[in-house]
Amino acid sequence: MLPHVLGFISWDFDPRIYTLAIFGVEWPIAWYGLLFAASFLGGQLVMRYIYKRDRKPVADLEILILYVVLATVIGARLGHYLFYEWELLVAQPGRWLKSMLSLPFEGLASHGAAIAIPAALYLYSRKRSDQPFLWVVDRLVIAVSLGGALIRLGNLLNSEIYGKPTTLPWGFVFVRETDPALLPLVPRHPTQLYESLFCLFLLAVTFALWKQKRYRLPNGFITGIFLILLFSFRFLVEFLKTSQEDFENSMVLNMGQILSIPAILAGVILLLVIRPKNRPVFTANF
Repeated sequence: MLPHVLGFISWDFDPRIYTLAIFGVEWPIAWYGLLFAASFLGGQLVMRYIYKRDRKPVADLEILILYVVLATVIGARLGHYLFYEWELLVAQPGRWLKSMLSLPFEGLASHGAAIAIPAALYLYSRKRSDQPFLWVVDRLVIAVSLGGALIRLGNLLNSEIYGKPTTLPWGFVFVRETDPALLPLVPRHPTQLYESLFCLFLLAVTFALWKQKRYRLPNGFITGIFLILLFSFRFLVEFLKTSQEDFENSMVLNMGQILSIPAILAGVILLLVIRPKNRPVFTANF
């Protein structure tokens, strides 16, 4: 992790913190796993603050967090196979389920989580009249922004999902790369860092909208802004990334970009169709 003589950054970060050996079985403790867990803990703290300020039952958060955790892990793992390893999923349909029990998690698709989480939130909100679906999502995207920043930082520590070669002075030389197709080592765009920083920007934007204008904005507005900003950036940054799978090399747009387009459109449509009837719910529960 020392500066290269030409100004580039040599990135040789060990992704493992420690390896436990229990009954002859190794259990690696990785920075990615730690940051993945921290994203849920941080998100819970953010949501607790929001629920208290909005005078909603904090006890409901235990149920909400459970829904979100399950939807994130299952959706992201299944999404990886659906979008990037479809043939393997068809050939070995039980593999993704088996992989859910293995650590560390390898292969997570954020677009899969983006599909599963709204479904889980619908199930959560349909029995809570004071917490309608769009009201909940408007607040959860604030926590998701924080989680995205931490997870992308984990990708950087793992030396994965990085960019194409660059001559820019902040290019990273990922020393631990062993894929022959990506050798010899050259400076590359640290796209994980780009996305992590953008998620922090998105955290500031969504939190400010909630903090300052939640009593004036219709439910769904913050979600619409979140979808448009996040997936527009994701669409653009994909031009700088290396392909995650070989089949993407022959595509005009890669899978991440294709999956981002519906999310952007969903955000635009949401902003166009929300009505004053979706104004925030002010019912206080004590």
